[in-house]
Amino acid sequence: MPDRSYVTPARRPLVAAVLLGLLLLLTLGAIADIQPPSPADDDAPAGEFSAGRAFRHVEQIGQDRHVAGSPAGDRVREYLLETLRGYGLETEVQEATGLVAARDWEEGVAARVRNVIARIPGTASTGRVIFVAHYDAVQVSYGANDDGAGVSTLLETARAMKAGPAPRNDVVFLFTDAEEVGMNGAEAFVNLHPLAGDRAVVVNVEARGSNGPAVMFETSRGNADLVDVFAGVPHPVGSSVAVEIYRLLSNDTDFTPFLAHDRFTGLNSAYIDGSYTYHTPLDRPESMSRGSLQHHGDNTLALAKAFGRADLGPLMRPAGHDATYFPVPGFLMRYPGWLVWPLAVLALVGVGALAFLARRRGLTSWPRAAAGFGLALVPLVVAALAAQALWTALVTLRPGYSDMIDPSRPGWFRLAVVALTGGVLFGWYALLRRRIGPVPLAIGGLGVLAVFGVLFAALIPGGSYLAALPALFGAAAGIGALYVRPALGKVAVLGAGAAAAVLVLVPMIFLFFPALGLGAAYASALFLTLLGLALVPVLDLAWRPVGSPPHRLRGAAPVVAALVLSLVFTTVGLAVDRWDARHPLPTHLMYALDHNTGTAQWVSLESSPGTWTARFVRDKADVGAAFPLLPAGKLAVGPAQPARIAAPEVTVLADVTTGSERRLKLRLAPRRPVRLLAIYGDKGNRRVVRAAVEGREISPYLTDRDRFGLQFHGVADDGFELDLTVSGAEPLRFRLIDGSDGLDGLPGFRQRPPNVGVAGTHSSELVAGAITVTI
Repeated sequence: MPDRSYVTPARRPLVAAVLLGLLLLLTLGAIADIQPPSPADDDAPAGEFSAGRAFRHVEQIGQDRHVAGSPAGDRVREYLLETLRGYGLETEVQEATGLVAARDWEEGVAARVRNVIARIPGTASTGRVIFVAHYDAVQVSYGANDDGAGVSTLLETARAMKAGPAPRNDVVFLFTDAEEVGMNGAEAFVNLHPLAGDRAVVVNVEARGSNGPAVMFETSRGNADLVDVFAGVPHPVGSSVAVEIYRLLSNDTDFTPFLAHDRFTGLNSAYIDGSYTYHTPLDRPESMSRGSLQHHGDNTLALAKAFGRADLGPLMRPAGHDATYFPVPGFLMRYPGWLVWPLAVLALVGVGALAFLARRRGLTSWPRAAAGFGLALVPLVVAALAAQALWTALVTLRPGYSDMIDPSRPGWFRLAVVALTGGVLFGWYALLRRRIGPVPLAIGGLGVLAVFGVLFAALIPGGSYLAALPALFGAAAGIGALYVRPALGKVAVLGAGAAAAVLVLVPMIFLFFPALGLGAAYASALFLTLLGLALVPVLDLAWRPVGSPPHRLRGAAPVVAALVLSLVFTTVGLAVDRWDARHPLPTHLMYALDHNTGTAQWVSLESSPGTWTARFVRDKADVGAAFPLLPAGKLAVGPAQPARIAAPEVTVLADVTTGSERRLKLRLAPRRPVRLLAIYGDKGNRRVVRAAVEGREISPYLTDRDRFGLQFHGVADDGFELDLTVSGAEPLRFRLIDGSDGLDGLPGFRQRPPNVGVAGTHSSELVAGAITVTI
């Protein structure tokens, strides 16, 4: 623990500078270690992954918007088939109706899908490994990153695999359709295709942005054996805390339908920085980082080779536990999940032992140690609130940020959060150092870390290491410093404890920023503060030279410097991150026509409509009853001129009443080219007791729903068939809604200027027509 006897006054500034310099270098090294590798050129060896070769596929895939069911989507599929057959792979197209109901949706979502499936047969197969990426994109996106990155990674991996020796196990490359509308392609494969009927290992390859490291962020449960395999890839970036957090979220990928069945185990990876391009027209090939593509490719090819030669029997079944794992320079640190609680408890005991020994040395008292612990909670709260206040101020200055994960150029703002958190920590320390003492504050900070380690062990076991290990190493270093005699030895021991905290926390803090975005800046500030608390023992070394008189200005200097830096970084960020043609302001607008009333309106999901959007919307109204595919609650709306749009229609193919039930066979069809066609029953009406679409039962999705609802994407010109069984013979009233994409040509629509763009939502640029029908 810090003690004035550790270092002589003359040498202390130099020792402090060296130690802090080493910790800074270690911080930069930990960040550099998780960065994407340099991309390989086209002339890389045939058996290796080349981002240069893979990027040619990205250019082909990202030529045009290619939503599921569109002609552009058909062209992408044909390109995949031609490329895979050119590599000599066994290739087929699975045509089916995919059917899902996401956790938070009130309706089922179906889609006509065409999955592309290619296979490399194993020479002596012990099982099957399935690599998955989706080739569709959202309606406004070119899909170069999401998921052209995954598709091109799989294509280049397949080429490299064919260039080498045949694998022992069957290797399947699955290119799914309609992932963006609800993972329908993956669902159809999982539940309808013979290759999914047996146990298999699944590797999903995704992107939610345009750059950054490829992070393995999700696994099946019982992942210990799979993580051991992943640890052998060239650039293993992943953390068990990411897996724990993702399991708590409502987000889904093509990996989700596989996880619904216990016959699959697997891994899910994505690069996630640069989210400004996500689901927008900016997701073009030129936005992609080829280093991120190389990172995906190196790891995916390594997994293909590893799983291709492994005995898949044990890997296709969950291990007895999840592993705890995280990146440290050079490798992936990992240990079994059953160690989580022992380490968390040991950290708590270690901090208690440190407090006991420090008290015996006269460096603290129990009341002061308790005060240090309680007061260590203050910067956690204040830093989180300050970081969120900073984001609130940015949104006030730039309302367009409110509906974004991150600004287009978030780097300066992230630095502002780091500096602001540092200012909070320095201010806390400056106020309390003389009143409480450096030793009680250090013990209190480590105690908070230890308690967080126990809390995380109970709530998110894979994240316990983030607090428990820094607390454990910090406590061990503090105890060691009490018994090491030479002053420099004490500094070295304390520095080692601080170094462990840097290695554990810095990579995840760096990844938290793009993962959660500045909209959740409080989370990054929270873990920055935990790092700061772990560094309190070495912070005192540099606070002021021993023997120098106390001076308020000297104590305030770090606080002022950090806050000034935060202000400077914020100002620079605002100056750099301006709306222009390459980084336009995201806006949302759709057109909604009610065929029954002949009225139309513009609708926007923007929480604070910008100048351009405000030309169309000026009021607030709840349009959910008329257009149930929109979110409930009041939305920004404005009057629009009715367009000549043909309404969808329903044809009754059969209508039979038996006892108290009425059985209907309906054909729902659009009368114009559309992307989707939906049907909704009246709110609160639960008369539909059974339903099937295109022969697939959807009754499970009716349980506890307040109304019957179904969206069908990729709808054919002649529509789709729907079988319903309803209680009672009385007429039924449904709302039919069809939707096409593109506002050009609508009466009253004015083009966006170059610095105004399209927001990444599934209803951007949607032209919806709705009609009520009674059957």
